[in-house]
Amino acid sequence: MLVFPALTAANPCGQPATVITEVQGSTDTSALVGQTVTVEGVLTQDSRHVGGFSGFYLQQANTPADSIRSSALFVYTRHKEGRLGQRLRVTGKVKEHYGLTELVAVSDLQVCGTQALPATVEMSLPWTRAPESLENMRVRINGPLTITDSHQLTRFGDVSLAAKDPLISTEFMVPGTAALRHAKLVSMNTLVLDDGNARRNPPSLNWLPIYSATQPGSAAFSLVAGTQVRGLTGVLDYRYGAWRLQPDQIPSLKPPPLPDPAPARPTSANLRVMTLNLHNLFNGDGRGQGFPTSRGAKTEAQYKRQLQRLSTGLNQAGADLLALSELENDGYDSNSTIAQLAASLGPHWRFVVPVNPAMQKDAIRNGLLYRADRVNALGPAQYLLGDGGRPSLTQRFALKSGGLPLRLVSVHLKSKSCRNAKGENAQQSDGQGCYTAVRVKQAKTLHQQLGQLDRGNALAGTLITGDFNSYSKEQPISELARAGYTSMVGHFHPCTPVRCEHYSYRFKGARGSLDHALASAALKPWVLSAKVWNINADQPRMADYRSHSSPQPWRSSDHNPLITDIKL
Repeated sequence: MLVFPALTAANPCGQPATVITEVQGSTDTSALVGQTVTVEGVLTQDSRHVGGFSGFYLQQANTPADSIRSSALFVYTRHKEGRLGQRLRVTGKVKEHYGLTELVAVSDLQVCGTQALPATVEMSLPWTRAPESLENMRVRINGPLTITDSHQLTRFGDVSLAAKDPLISTEFMVPGTAALRHAKLVSMNTLVLDDGNARRNPPSLNWLPIYSATQPGSAAFSLVAGTQVRGLTGVLDYRYGAWRLQPDQIPSLKPPPLPDPAPARPTSANLRVMTLNLHNLFNGDGRGQGFPTSRGAKTEAQYKRQLQRLSTGLNQAGADLLALSELENDGYDSNSTIAQLAASLGPHWRFVVPVNPAMQKDAIRNGLLYRADRVNALGPAQYLLGDGGRPSLTQRFALKSGGLPLRLVSVHLKSKSCRNAKGENAQQSDGQGCYTAVRVKQAKTLHQQLGQLDRGNALAGTLITGDFNSYSKEQPISELARAGYTSMVGHFHPCTPVRCEHYSYRFKGARGSLDHALASAALKPWVLSAKVWNINADQPRMADYRSHSSPQPWRSSDHNPLITDIKL
């Protein structure tokens, strides 16, 4: 049984006490850490509910709005006295808890009466003042903010907000210190809208009344990146390495329009290539069993929903060739994932079978599919040397109407995950993630092998496309650029630090392109357009095939597809 110290019998309210601004100080760390202090203030938000943070926020009254020191603390305690709008006198020990200044080991807590809540302090993003000076205080956000990431919504009940939709640092900058400064800038200009709970998988959210992680009619399913959020007020908190708003009222949400239809094909184009990471399309054993799979669907029903949604998007694009990644590596018979995908697309679709399938040893592989009524596959398909990752898959294709063939290469370079990364493959503090050295080696080997393959073959050119796990200005893309390959999306739609309309992926509240379509010098003049079809990356994770079926292809993957139109 828990036993708390007895509350003081006499009323000491109004007696000399330490001013909260003195506890907070003017730096990130309190100078009074480890000392026992007595403070007085108003309880502005209570988080002692089940699943909460086991404490409350206490702010002194009448703090100058331009103070460089915060006038509020988080009080970590199991004492039950005090409620919203009451003035409290609290004695406890000062502590820095992962960057949050708080009182712990509370030995005395007195209710001193009621008092109006301190006025909110106006703030905006980008930060107009150091957020540390507002820690634990009541704030009001000027202007709308934009949802940039809802990845943690169902797990922790929060979304990321920013004044503008930020770009991945290496999307448009040369890697190095500039990229790091930009990454820190993105972090400092992001605010997390939290739900005031420490537990996982919250059943409800205090800022989104109509919330369900499983019901498609829930408002949470409309939390698309780009949604504008207004009316944000509450306590500015710091937890889990990020500045957070613990709201005290329900904000208003204005989602962006639904995704556009697939881009129209230019009238003179006679070949359309679509590139897509399938987000681990696994079919169990292909006979309705074998679930849950190691990477994809957990049930047969999930797999069928995933397949249906992917097929809808692939068909709506009207492509002639498909370059795909994250297909289950389960052979090529009628029960294989690639065979079932081709069948779901319609009777005209075929898939290529490499002459060296044993080279692919990973759980996932690349795939190439084609419309047999429009395109012929020429010669053998084959895997190329992977050099530390998944081998690329290449095949030559020609229009049935004739003309020079195109070489299409489906790639999926080594991921940025840092698992087992050592030496040159560990983080190099340049913004590129882990295993950059492997990806650069893969890029070098790829263009060397393609040069050998193309000797003696008449070609219109080569298109290398897929998930490179590399943003636009990172070394693997630069390596292929030096070899004569040009990013077609970047060519037609270049990104700048303030504008980037085309991106294929979102990661931790920023956007960029991991997926590229790189044309050889010979092919480049024949490429008429290249676009990203934004149907996936902005959509909330909870709206994918795991949760419900949909007649639309939205969130059929976590990557957006690329569409490249060519005139051969």
